[in-house]
Amino acid sequence: MSSRIRGGTNVSSGMGVAAQSKATYMELQRKKVHRYVIFKIDEKKNEVVVEKTGGSAESYDDFTAALPENDCRYAVYDYDFVTSDNCQKSKIFFFAWSPSDSRIRSKMLYATSKDRFRRELEGIHYEIQATDPTEVELEVLKERAY
Repeated sequence: MSSRIRGGTNVSSGMGVAAQSKATYMELQRKKVHRYVIFKIDEKKNEVVVEKTGGSAESYDDFTAALPENDCRYAVYDYDFVTSDNCQKSKIFFFAWSPSDSRIRSKMLYATSKDRFRRELEGIHYEIQATDPTEVELEVLKERAY
């Protein structure tokens, strides 16, 4: 298997996941250190790396504001809510963020690498693929989580 990216070649088999990416996700999932983690593909390293983390006190608006307007990213968000019978719950959402005005090469790279990366993150409850801000509104999470 070649780990080089060549024009037009399917890169899904060569994209690695940085150890730090898995460790940071585990901190979100198990220790609740982060509210969210945004990941990006580092083409030079040929792997998915952590771009930004949000502290446990940050809001969903902070998370959506951290997503780039015109570039793709992966992200996870730990959504806390109270059920109708007053139980505190938490669900982890995986986002494949691919804005419609991002570069075609970036869209292709993220699309072909998503499944492998997603498999590395155990404990994801829901996945959202979004191309514009309306698809990542808080109401979307509420509808899925309840």
